[in-house]
Amino acid sequence: MKRIAAYKKLFQVEEEITLSQLKTTYRKLVKEWHPDKYQEADPLKAEAEQRSLEIIDAYHFLVSIAPETLEQNREEYQETINTSMIADYHYKGLTLKVTFLNGQVFEYFGVPNNVYKKLNQSATPERFARRHIFTAHTYRMAGKGTVEV
Repeated sequence: MKRIAAYKKLFQVEEEITLSQLKTTYRKLVKEWHPDKYQEADPLKAEAEQRSLEIIDAYHFLVSIAPETLEQNREEYQETINTSMIADYHYKGLTLKVTFLNGQVFEYFGVPNNVYKKLNQSATPERFARRHIFTAHTYRMAGKGTVEV
């Protein structure tokens, strides 16, 4: 959740994220902090390189959790959470990263520690996650691939 808040603050987003608003702000920020604006000897060049990487990361992250992006991928997401079993999951700092047997990887943000503990103790993690995690938390697709069994 800190990551989302920090990126929203960088992009000056208050509530709902729209792709057009993100794109406009992204272009403005990149233009302002592009490293090519600075000479090699300029001390701001290193800061500009760091800031531009942060802006690019923030943009891609915010696009991945934007309602328009989630709506575009809703059918594929629903199929994954309803038909594919969980292959693996990791929890760190209120973020739960779930890998499904079909290779899809999703991150869920703001998952409380007590919910994670209940997921671990559940006899059927998929069922618990469908009821308490998959539809209750902000998520994004974190990757696609194949899972070796």
